[in-house]
Amino acid sequence: MRLFIAIDLDEAARDAIAAEQARLKKAIGDRSSLKWVRDEQTHLTLVFLGEVSDDGAPRVIETIERPLARSPFDASFEGIGMFPPHGAPRVLWVGVAAGAQEMIAVQRELAGRVRQLGITLEDRPFHPHLTLARWRESGAADRRRVGEAASATTIARIHVDHATLYRSRLSPSGSTYTPLARATLSA
Repeated sequence: MRLFIAIDLDEAARDAIAAEQARLKKAIGDRSSLKWVRDEQTHLTLVFLGEVSDDGAPRVIETIERPLARSPFDASFEGIGMFPPHGAPRVLWVGVAAGAQEMIAVQRELAGRVRQLGITLEDRPFHPHLTLARWRESGAADRRRVGEAASATTIARIHVDHATLYRSRLSPSGSTYTPLARATLSA
């Protein structure tokens, strides 16, 4: 089964992110081939585990359910960016300002737990961000249009008191996410 660990957004944050997506969509225009993340699927991925065997999943669930010895914290989303940082963009995102260091610490701890189970993870630095959209095809003009439309204001705020392990099922109509376990921040 395909698994990932994420920070959830509350309804107010989802609404604010959806409003920012609508604003950007209007500002960027129809010339771009962006596929926007649906608001009900918006989350901040901490650790992507990929495919885990059905036999291995109970160990992952048990490992993630252990509380994190960290205090809950507040986070804010602001600053529009793109991956990769140069050339034709593939991912449009909003960054994390307040709470970024706390998210990095939570991500490191959860990634460490998963690695101890023998699961290989991507070996690249974690940059807290929330994916807004992905390009099917892109070019330099897309980067320029997003740059012109970007805003430096705070888009949303959340209170982080847990991370959730999700199962992701892919289908032609889009992905569906099922929560399997929760790691509570409880310092």
